Amino acid sequence: MPAFSLASRTVAVLVLAATLLAAPARAGTLYDELGQRAGLTRIVDGMVHRALLDPRIKDTFDDANIERLRGLLMLQFCVLTGGPCRYPGRGMKAAHADLNLAPRHFNAMVETLQDAMDAEGVPFWTQNRLLALLAPMHRDIVAARSAAKPGAAP
Repeated sequence: MPAFSLASRTVAVLVLAATLLAAPARAGTLYDELGQRAGLTRIVDGMVHRALLDPRIKDTFDDANIERLRGLLMLQFCVLTGGPCRYPGRGMKAAHADLNLAPRHFNAMVETLQDAMDAEGVPFWTQNRLLALLAPMHRDIVAARSAAKPGAAP
């Protein structure tokens, strides 16, 4: 019995140690991990800059007020990540209803966000936490296409 108890405790300690090493220690909110308002602003600026140069999606911004878009994205990211902001914009379905966006547009925008976070040195783990918060928006952004254009192909 004592050998089993010692072995069980050893396994428990090893599992605990592996868990602690696998997940980075977090001292605050995701907002804090992304650099608060200044970090989010740099990430959004980088994302929008890349999107405007990306031939797959740049045309979707032709009629957009880019400065307003940057500000709204930053506020939305701030709220989603636990920051002290208030997002005054419309919901995703309403905001994207007339844009006729397909999954390829959404995926390209996600890539520009990932590239912007890479450029800012955001760890992969932290990037995934933000992307997980944004992923549910896919249904409203892309579904807005089929709602706006009945019978439109995805």
